[in-house]
Amino acid sequence: MRNTYKFIPLVCFLAACNATQPPSYQSDRDPEDRDTYVGAKGLAQYQKDQNYLVNKELSDKCSAAKVDLAVAKANEDKREIKRQTNLIDDTCIN
Repeated sequence: MRNTYKFIPLVCFLAACNATQPPSYQSDRDPEDRDTYVGAKGLAQYQKDQNYLVNKELSDKCSAAKVDLAVAKANEDKREIKRQTNLIDDTCIN
């Protein structure tokens, strides 16, 4: 019985450590605004966020290139049309 009393504070201490552990990542924020990742779950979310950000950047570049292509066609600028067509081929996922 006496040995049991020695383990009670240890169990309480370990329970308190888990209670104060920060969340794995800031789930209330958008991927662009997250800056804290903790543990294995945080690392997994970080990788997902980085993948999302890369895809978003490519999508934004693709959209901008399509608009610029339309402007170049309207201005009949063959050099710019070729440049924007190449950019669309590089950034747009079909």
